[in-house]
Amino acid sequence: MFQTLPLILILLVCSVLCVAMFRAFRLPAMLAYFLVGLALGPYTFGLLPDTDANREFAEFGIVFLMFSIGLEFSLPQLYAMRKKVLGLGGAQVVVSMAVSMALAKLAGLDWPAAFVIGSALTMSSTAIVSKILAERVDLNSRHGRLSIGVLLFQDIAVVPVLVLIPALGMANNNLMDVLGLAMLKAAAMLLFLFTIGKWLINPWFNLVASQRSRELFVMNVLMVTLLLAYATKLAGLSYALGAFIAGMLISETKYRYQVESDISPFRDILLGLFFISVGMLLNLKQIFDNIGLVLLILVGFMLLKATIVALVVRLVKYETGVAIRTGLILAQAGEFSFVILALGVEQKLISGQALQLILAASLLSMVIAPFLIQYNGRIARRLVRSYSRNSGQVVQDIDDVGKHLHNHVIICGYGRSGQYLGRFLKEENIPFVALDIDPTRVLEAAAAGENVMFGDAARRVVLEAAGGARAKALIISYADNRASMKILHIVQENYPQLPVIVRTVDDSNMEALRAAGAAEVVPEILEGSLMLASHALMLLGVPLNRVVKRIRLFREERYKLFRGYFHGISDAEDEDMEKKQVRLHSVVISAGSYAIGRSLLEMNLHNFEVEVKSIRRPNGNGVIPTDTSYLAEGDVIVLLGQPAGLANAQNALLIGRVATK
Repeated sequence: MFQTLPLILILLVCSVLCVAMFRAFRLPAMLAYFLVGLALGPYTFGLLPDTDANREFAEFGIVFLMFSIGLEFSLPQLYAMRKKVLGLGGAQVVVSMAVSMALAKLAGLDWPAAFVIGSALTMSSTAIVSKILAERVDLNSRHGRLSIGVLLFQDIAVVPVLVLIPALGMANNNLMDVLGLAMLKAAAMLLFLFTIGKWLINPWFNLVASQRSRELFVMNVLMVTLLLAYATKLAGLSYALGAFIAGMLISETKYRYQVESDISPFRDILLGLFFISVGMLLNLKQIFDNIGLVLLILVGFMLLKATIVALVVRLVKYETGVAIRTGLILAQAGEFSFVILALGVEQKLISGQALQLILAASLLSMVIAPFLIQYNGRIARRLVRSYSRNSGQVVQDIDDVGKHLHNHVIICGYGRSGQYLGRFLKEENIPFVALDIDPTRVLEAAAAGENVMFGDAARRVVLEAAGGARAKALIISYADNRASMKILHIVQENYPQLPVIVRTVDDSNMEALRAAGAAEVVPEILEGSLMLASHALMLLGVPLNRVVKRIRLFREERYKLFRGYFHGISDAEDEDMEKKQVRLHSVVISAGSYAIGRSLLEMNLHNFEVEVKSIRRPNGNGVIPTDTSYLAEGDVIVLLGQPAGLANAQNALLIGRVATK
């Protein structure tokens, strides 16, 4: 029998080597942990004992997985995607679960085991799908948005499943009573925590954070998570449900991102341990003895799931090609499949051959998933000829417009920024064509006479059809660095002389984008800060030419295209130019001032070529200036004019040198 330390060392060495190997092949680390559990588990080399203590410890991995899901759970995002989430996601989960349960029941299993299997096979892998779609710059495509919407509903659907499985484990003959009681407990706990708990969590976290101790903060997060997990367990529910609620509660505080950062090391290590424990459940001998049945279940459930998803998508009026692509993307099992199966084993609802077959099929589906998602477009075009024709028609439509354009601008993305840019180009009579993948936006803009076409600018054929070889410039108007990099790569490969301007959120990726071929990178946060600074300086009375010069010098430091430009009025430092600059100036009407009790009409300030911009009363209220506005002690008069006029106007207000017409 191995001692504890050598056992831990073997576990760590195997995990590090397997995870590194799987990362090198761009496969999920989760599969590496399964392999470690399978190799070291009781059914293979037997180095890791399958004890209740080990399983309970591994269950903390589920706790922190559910905590992370709760932390990332966003009600605004859910509302924004409500049609895709509640409509598509709800239909997919209900239909997939019902069909899977019916097939499991026909195979001779009882209803509780069928429910566990149906729930497990209904889930898809959020980690695999989101990662590959992001790498392929497909998150904003139609099939990408539909997939993410369905995955979001699956995350929500896990919560009632985590309530029902422990209830099924305790049920004897009074199944409906136990299920009803479990749902009632869950609802009462949620109501209590989101009324009383939400009221307590903010001040408590403020108190802990005020101690300025990272160690204390992390311990507090662990304490809150485990306390709520234990509370739900005592209530006859599951640890995972309490952890999910803890994550949702903390997501409402301002410490959400700090918590996410601090908890990630614990979560990833414990989650790895959980997947190792799932791998230990696999019995290779039993799987190989039934390999034909495993492959049949694998192919059957992936085809069934892909078909159900495709039919649901098709029913909401998306074209067949998009429906098939969405189905292929979501055809695999997911992380929650193993959470559900592990909970089913714990509650003694599923075991033996049924468990081995479903575990093996689910695991193999996740191995296949990256390749299936990678080639989902090709498969859809092979299966649906009309999808290829539609794609070809999109390119042809763009080409019909692009072939008539020369020295034009290609705008990638026609959202708010792209539309503002288009207006400026129109005013300068510069021809442009805009590309966007939002069909609603394209239809509405095209109906309004805008030169916008449906097409993905990250495809070489689309840029070619848009006249990339004849264009004068290409502008990426949306802030997505992955998509920008992909477009830059295509441009550098096919149109190296075409200058590209890229929009980005901040300046953290400026150099990387320039190195990839961008002629210029415009960070929106930086430009917003410059506008904020220029307005503030003007209101504080800094001369216009000095403000323009400050902004120019700053831009010269950040943007290479601005270097050497803007020389002129802002570079004149002589006194004559200073005197001609218009500026703002505030005058306080103090006790004894001439203007007290007089109207603006009586003061004749316009004779000094000065404009009264606003009047601020001592009570903090602003007054819109009119000729009949009377001035009182404590008023602040904001004037706009040249320095000499401002000085004369101030004297008139304070000591009574009133100008005559």
